[in-house]
Amino acid sequence: MTFKLLTYILVGMLRVHKKKRRFRDPERTRERLLQAAFREVHRSGFQSAGIDTILAATNVTKGALYHHFDSKEALGYAIVEEIIAKLVRDRWLRPLLSDGQTVDILIGIVRGLPARPADVRAGCPLLNLAQEMSALDEPFRKRLERIFLAWQDGIATFLRKGQSQGTVRRNLNPDEAASFLVAMVEGYGSLAKNAQDAKVWEVGIANIVGWLRSLRAPRQSRPGGRHATNRVQGKR
Repeated sequence: MTFKLLTYILVGMLRVHKKKRRFRDPERTRERLLQAAFREVHRSGFQSAGIDTILAATNVTKGALYHHFDSKEALGYAIVEEIIAKLVRDRWLRPLLSDGQTVDILIGIVRGLPARPADVRAGCPLLNLAQEMSALDEPFRKRLERIFLAWQDGIATFLRKGQSQGTVRRNLNPDEAASFLVAMVEGYGSLAKNAQDAKVWEVGIANIVGWLRSLRAPRQSRPGGRHATNRVQGKR
């Protein structure tokens, strides 16, 4: 056997081995299933999400799906804990670690939220599942609640930091303000989804930004800040 022929055979064997490894990669299969399930649940809701649709999107067998997830509910819980929780961390909590003034950072986060018509029509994945499943499945409700609480706690802690730095009003209640901010974001998201109109979301963002500006400590006020404060007060 020539060296060239031996090399050809060995390379061919290696390629086949790599293909088998990719095909049998359990973590990759699980991630594909999870992402496909998230898309299907976001589009159709958890109860209407079709297992067959998820399998068709991933070219995975039903046996493989139930190898990774014991039930449809287990798949739903994983969507909440591994995908939706990460969305909140990436969009809200990680940016709070940035350098800068508290209110400016919060305004930047709000303005950076998805605003494409398709995103507005689909709605917030966290809110969608909370509205659909909280009254039907207690494990779902608890998992969703943990995300909401972590979101609010992160903002409240950030506002306290701003107060200690003198950039946020001292008379502000950080816990109430954090809850109010989450409620405004999710409320306007719900209104925009119901209207199927991105302009509703744009108006909501403008109002939220105006309210956030009113949280500045007096010496941090900027031109136009008094107008924003008078229009939407920052205390309840």
